Amino acid sequence: MKTSFAVLVFGISLLWPPAQVSEASLTITLLNRGNEPTTILTDGDTVRLRAESSVPVAVDTLIAFSDAESAVTLADCTVPKGRSVCTSELFPALGWYWNPGGVAMPERIITAQADGKETGTRLAVRVRPRPVVMVHGFNADFHTFDTYLGPAGYLEEANLQGFAVGDGQVPGVMNTGSLSDPFARTNTIAENASILAGYIDHVQEITGAEQVDLLVHSMGGMISRYYLDRVMVNEDDVAQMIILGTPMAGSSCAVLPASLGMLLPATIEIQPAYMVNVFNQQIYHRRGVPFHALAGTKLNQAVQSPCTPVPSDIVVTVDSVRAIPMPVEEVALLHTELNTSREAYEAFVLPLLQTPPGSFEAPADPPAGSGAPTSTQFSQVFTGHINPGETRELVIPIDTGVSVANFALYDTSRSLTTIVIGANGNEITLDPVKNGLIRVDDPSTLVYLGYGFNQPRPGQWKIILQTTGTTPSAGADYALAAQFQGGAQLEAGLDVTTPRQGQAVNLQVALTAEGVPVALQSARATLRQPDGSTDTQEMAIAGHEASLTVRPAQPGIYGVEIAVTADNGGFIADRAAFLTFVVEPSPWQGRTLIITVAGGLAAAGAFLLWRLRRRRRKA
Repeated sequence: MKTSFAVLVFGISLLWPPAQVSEASLTITLLNRGNEPTTILTDGDTVRLRAESSVPVAVDTLIAFSDAESAVTLADCTVPKGRSVCTSELFPALGWYWNPGGVAMPERIITAQADGKETGTRLAVRVRPRPVVMVHGFNADFHTFDTYLGPAGYLEEANLQGFAVGDGQVPGVMNTGSLSDPFARTNTIAENASILAGYIDHVQEITGAEQVDLLVHSMGGMISRYYLDRVMVNEDDVAQMIILGTPMAGSSCAVLPASLGMLLPATIEIQPAYMVNVFNQQIYHRRGVPFHALAGTKLNQAVQSPCTPVPSDIVVTVDSVRAIPMPVEEVALLHTELNTSREAYEAFVLPLLQTPPGSFEAPADPPAGSGAPTSTQFSQVFTGHINPGETRELVIPIDTGVSVANFALYDTSRSLTTIVIGANGNEITLDPVKNGLIRVDDPSTLVYLGYGFNQPRPGQWKIILQTTGTTPSAGADYALAAQFQGGAQLEAGLDVTTPRQGQAVNLQVALTAEGVPVALQSARATLRQPDGSTDTQEMAIAGHEASLTVRPAQPGIYGVEIAVTADNGGFIADRAAFLTFVVEPSPWQGRTLIITVAGGLAAAGAFLLWRLRRRRRKA
């Protein structure tokens, strides 16, 4: 009886073959990363789409899933002949909360087409927006993003949830320096990147989001690049990185606090020599995360910019932001305005946060390295401490051929004033337009006071520093340097940037003026070692060149300031160059540690055995 029934069913199936999908009902199901059905997700979550026909299909049938609003194809799969189900590959639901023009879509409708024909099937999915994680920069904290945070913040206006590293919403506080204790060690970029990783993990945990947007300011972009390259575990933790004024090729202004031994090693890592020759040579993997950058161009005249070429935002040049491949937009703002300006938020940040489906691209990793910034010529950095009521007179020589001379002052108290006496002995009244006089009362910047001169007269220029009524009773530490265009040109380099402990590092410099060698009168190199101590050595001079070989003993980041003097056209030329290298631990260091630990365990075992024998004797 059972056999006859089976034959009957088989015969009926031959008379009614598998149908076309258009002739049957189709069901769409959204599956999460764990392959569980869901109708709720956060923008950027990894999902699959499954199509199921009420009857098996007659031929292989391509199912294309689309967004009903934009008609963008989201995913596809093929139902095999004689089957009724197919499931797409995993894909990120990026942009599902937004439509073009920044229109929020808390509910997205998914449709399905079978071999190009509409099936009439629709699936409604509730979508939450991705959280935004903000990463502050040098000598700062989460307050960098106060205008973005809280009920009155920019992000709340767009119904976006914002988290700034260190804000206490989840665990994680980076250390990029603080003027409350400027001589305390900062974290390295790598150490802060590990903290950022933990912070993002906690944000994902409390929001349920699989991806976040990174909004970074200044050094926060360097920390985030390291996180993406070396620390991020999941390939899809970050949807995109939105960058505000990050010096991808470093900032020359960092040499000022570094010369004081302050905020180390951060002030060495920010320098062009470190970013170009060390960081960018190693950190370039983006793991499919798109980069978008905004560069400030408030300063366009050379006389305005105290420690960088122009155009710049005062501490970061446009060239430095553009040093790695990525789209870059420009805006006439200062460095400290990029993260607060409503103009920057509405014109640059918000449209990126509102990127709709189909508009995210996963760029390939660029090659290692970066564009080199414009060579910057500095005088030596004059440093010191000044107490209330005192003055300091500094003499900076300007040689022949200098077309622009800028002076940059870093002042921990942001209270000092200056008097400038030119080479003719006359006091010069500084003008905001003619001399580009600028003050930046923000501890996160690398410069406090700047001004410049076009076609300065060669000779001895005097800068007199004075305290004011707001100078703290403990006084102020200062660093002052001049930046030159024209005149003598100092070129410096070293033969290895990542030596091992004890390996020889050869430093070389050469001084020229209009391509002609200029004989050196003096040359010295000051090494800022990882523990903060300094070692100054005279360099061997051979005409217009000088050299020095050092064998660093400590592992870690080294800063080098090379200062030379020469006679250029009857006037003293004072030039300085700033180099960095990173000493890797000796290969024997790990073995030494093992031997030390083993020796310690053996000693502990011997001690315990001695105690045991002694107790037995007493018994």
